[in-house]
Amino acid sequence: MSVWFITGSSRGFGLEITRAALAAGHLVVATARKAETVREQFPDAGDALLTVPLDVTDPQSIQAAVDAAVERFGRIDVLVNNAGTGLLAAVEESDDVAVRAVFETNVFGPLAVQRAVLPVLRRQHSGHVINISSIVGFATAPGWGIYASTKFAV
Repeated sequence: MSVWFITGSSRGFGLEITRAALAAGHLVVATARKAETVREQFPDAGDALLTVPLDVTDPQSIQAAVDAAVERFGRIDVLVNNAGTGLLAAVEESDDVAVRAVFETNVFGPLAVQRAVLPVLRRQHSGHVINISSIVGFATAPGWGIYASTKFAV
């Protein structure tokens, strides 16, 4: 049994990874900006599931979530950096605020979460980091240039 720390657990891959980890008998720290929506998906998970609010663009939020995980389960064995956001727009039409927001979430967010979790893994002398990216980092489509650049960066 391992302790999984999963970002972006409220939907999509994050929700499915949470489901699979719980089904395999692992302990899961499922994080999302609205963590209560994750708990609603797993009413029978009991003590195997800790839902914690986390905004990957907020360092205090990140540290609080990591601290809660270690306090509850004593360790983190697997970090899954899954949280992300998209931006469908032509590169030349994308405003700077929107572009920076996507980079904050998709690139700097996972980096910040890793910085918070890696000391835990080092103390344990074990652990895994899984960063979710996308095929669009290598082969994109019109309108996805900014999003694709963030996925290539990961």
